[in-house]
Amino acid sequence: MSTPDVAIIGTGLHPFGRYEGKSALQMGEDAVIEALADAGVAWEQVQALWASSMEVTNPEAILGLLGRTGIPARATFTGCASGGTVLAQAANAIRMGDADITVAVGMDKHPRGAFSAHPSVAGLPDWYGEAGLFLTTHFFGLKANRYLHDHGISHETLARVAAKATRNGERTPHAWRRKPLSVEEIMASPVLNYPLRQYMYCNPDEGGAAVVLCRADQAHRYTDTPLYLRASTLFSGRDGAFDLLSPSLPLAAQPSPTVFASKAAFEQAGLGPSDVDVIQLQDTDAGSEIIHMAENGFCADGDQERLLADGETEIGGSLPINTDGGLIANGEPVGASGLRQVYELANQLRGRCGERQVSDARVGYAQLYGSPGTAAVTIVST
Repeated sequence: MSTPDVAIIGTGLHPFGRYEGKSALQMGEDAVIEALADAGVAWEQVQALWASSMEVTNPEAILGLLGRTGIPARATFTGCASGGTVLAQAANAIRMGDADITVAVGMDKHPRGAFSAHPSVAGLPDWYGEAGLFLTTHFFGLKANRYLHDHGISHETLARVAAKATRNGERTPHAWRRKPLSVEEIMASPVLNYPLRQYMYCNPDEGGAAVVLCRADQAHRYTDTPLYLRASTLFSGRDGAFDLLSPSLPLAAQPSPTVFASKAAFEQAGLGPSDVDVIQLQDTDAGSEIIHMAENGFCADGDQERLLADGETEIGGSLPINTDGGLIANGEPVGASGLRQVYELANQLRGRCGERQVSDARVGYAQLYGSPGTAAVTIVST
């Protein structure tokens, strides 16, 4: 395992949901304040900030709420991979010697309904959304249908993913959707884009999440339970990969960028899939979680059918995935979503998760897949 140079000392979350009259910046502010309190750090000690949002044009303007201390604040957006991106950038500022303490924050406030042709997501033309080709239904339905067909995976396995998410959401006090649904209820819900049904999708919503990082050799000045950033990788897609603009190409034409991000992260961390205790995977829909299990090296293509049936991805299983209910239970404010994953991993590794706690969790793994084909992987450990 590599020697850590960056530590996570605090995390904060503005719960995801719907908050009429509250701006995305205000939700990001709340998340930062909670993360600072968790870290035992005052805002005046922070030396750099990275922020991300799809809805807010200049999310670095959060400094106007937190306090204008003159620090450099930068914004970046890589779709659903944004949380992993700003975390890596905040960590790199420490690695480069530019700062000792940094903050990564994400925030968003999305309207109801599926993402369509929002130009900041994929640069798609207006007609794409007007024709009903919504990103979170059309694309993921095509991708899941092809994958299930090629690897002999049943529609009931999709429903098992969603049912697990709702059960884990019930155990998570801050989750947006906390009503457990059975496999039968999920299979009876309307088909949105075959083979994906209503309850197999996440929903856009609102919220904020933040992480405080510092030099690893200084972490114990602030907390008795620091976590160490072992890897943070980001890869974009390659020609021929299965993405928004080429959904009819064979999945084997080019691997997803997730495959490259995952391999690089494990190499960077000096770890392998068998070393991971708790996993967060991008589950924009149930099919995505299934595909990402294999792309991140946690199983072979097609093994998901057995693993889900045997309960191996449950909290008490050998591959506990999305222990807080993931996107399906929490929804996805895009800029904040990846940092919610890190928030859950931090609480799991610190033993704070109550009835959803994974026993003896020491290594956590988070993966993001963002439009139009960007993947980020983060590995943290005690």
